[in-house]
Amino acid sequence: MILDDVGKFEKADKMLREARKGYEIAFKQEHLHTPKAQSGRAPLSWAAGNGYHTVVDRLLTKDNMDPNLKDSQSGQTPLSWASRNGEETVIKLLLKTGKVDADSKDKGGWTPLSWASRNGEETAVKLLLETGKVDADSKDNDGRTPLWWAAQWGHVTLKPL
Repeated sequence: MILDDVGKFEKADKMLREARKGYEIAFKQEHLHTPKAQSGRAPLSWAAGNGYHTVVDRLLTKDNMDPNLKDSQSGQTPLSWASRNGEETVIKLLLKTGKVDADSKDKGGWTPLSWASRNGEETAVKLLLETGKVDADSKDNDGRTPLWWAAQWGHVTLKPL
């Protein structure tokens, strides 16, 4: 049991260090729109994907902040990261700006709706569809649609409108 607890502590410590590094990047960096992390994610993408809505809200107030900035590895936007992880509050903040491309495709041709559908994030799917700015039949690079991904992973609560 002690060894199990040590493993949990190490994981928690790693997550805390990552969060701390993200906050330091976000609030000490002069050019917040530039990807700095090893994963090629800018602070806004990192905060959006992790559900740090207070950080996202603050970053979105910066004049030079591009809410559509894609990370350098996967080409995902902050909205994609938030949608794939079901971060409802962050999705609402990003959409509220009126500047977000809700149908932006990453390097695999996946949209925020594709990610939300694949991961069974029903609220994210609804928020994205409500914008009227997403193509529900959009195909990724392999020809798969958001509905296909939802069905593939057994997310039966996700039904076509």
